[in-house]
Amino acid sequence: MPDAAVTEDLARRAAAGDPAALDELLAAIRPEVVRRCGRFLPCREDAEEAAQDVLLQVARKVGTFEGRSRFSTWLYTVVANCARQKYRELKRRAAEQPAPIDAAQHVDPRTTSVIAGSRVDLLEALDRLEREHPHLVAPLVYRDLCQLEYVEAAERSGVPLGTFKSRLHEARRQVRPWLSGAP
Repeated sequence: MPDAAVTEDLARRAAAGDPAALDELLAAIRPEVVRRCGRFLPCREDAEEAAQDVLLQVARKVGTFEGRSRFSTWLYTVVANCARQKYRELKRRAAEQPAPIDAAQHVDPRTTSVIAGSRVDLLEALDRLEREHPHLVAPLVYRDLCQLEYVEAAERSGVPLGTFKSRLHEARRQVRPWLSGAP
């Protein structure tokens, strides 16, 4: 992202209703948004599609940014939510498609790319964690995927730092076997 102070200023002005600041903000954050979406989605086109969703959400909801935390923290939350939603949409769409006649046409990212496969596995693990322990998802996403500092991630999660660390530890403990292939 461009200079943090510039981005924060643009975000405050955009939140106050300045359309020129919003346009400048969206242009400035786009490369970082695409990169961050790529941390969730293995396919570049999917990441770019999710990034468009993020930019649309920012444009629609920037007025809700109150400046109590840094804009980058607020943005990472939008990125995480949009990327995970895009993954669910892609997974649902794939499940609704008829099975390919030629099995060779169906490519499982786990067999073609270690990096892509691990990200797909992580997204599936996050979905499972959300079903089984929803309160553990935010700490894992904010700290391990968005790479926020502990204090900032705890603040964003709305829990004390000690509680955040405890939940993060438990989230990692829950997800570890799922990522290693255990049922």
